[in-house]
Amino acid sequence: MRVVLAEDLFLLREGLCNLLTAHGFTVVAAVASGPELRRALAEEELDVAVVDVRLPPTFTDEGMQAALEARRERPGLPVLVLSQHVEQLYARELLGDGAGGIGYLLKDRVLGAEEFVESVRRVAGGGTAMDPEVVTKLLGGRRRDDPLAMLTPREREVLALMAEGCSNAAIAARLFVSESAVGKHSASIFSKLGISVSDDTNRRVLAVLAYLNGSVHP
Repeated sequence: MRVVLAEDLFLLREGLCNLLTAHGFTVVAAVASGPELRRALAEEELDVAVVDVRLPPTFTDEGMQAALEARRERPGLPVLVLSQHVEQLYARELLGDGAGGIGYLLKDRVLGAEEFVESVRRVAGGGTAMDPEVVTKLLGGRRRDDPLAMLTPREREVLALMAEGCSNAAIAARLFVSESAVGKHSASIFSKLGISVSDDTNRRVLAVLAYLNGSVHP
């Protein structure tokens, strides 16, 4: 699996390269600036891009803008964003096209190599990998008259885990309930939000994320 990596901190960049290589990935480009990332995304054959939001020369949004431009050129290009902070505007823009292959992780909340590698693989496969704090911010930024207000506290918990990319089995394990209970909560959530039910986990998550981004209107 071929990876383009963008991180301006040398030690972190080298560490991520070594970690990915040790788990069978091929890092085809490891860059430290926005212009370098743009070139790599345009020229390299890749399966997933792992991108820091803030890169030289501006240290504002160079990485995210390069990733968004690449996804406009190649819809569905898998992108996993690494950031120090929850950038709601960027998260919503990244999720807006609903094309899949998206992730947003906070650097200081990635607690293990296996967790990170699994997130990269999931995004490369067209799935989602969302940090719970990012999901919480997106959930919290809705209007008062939004249908999310109709959800019960348990349904909001299920929705948040669903948006992270969890399957029904994973949600059941996290909440200590049965899979059938999760299925009932999911059906109720989709009904209240006006989203078509799907057995495909990726499409289900993307539907929820599209709704949270405001591009689905019940």
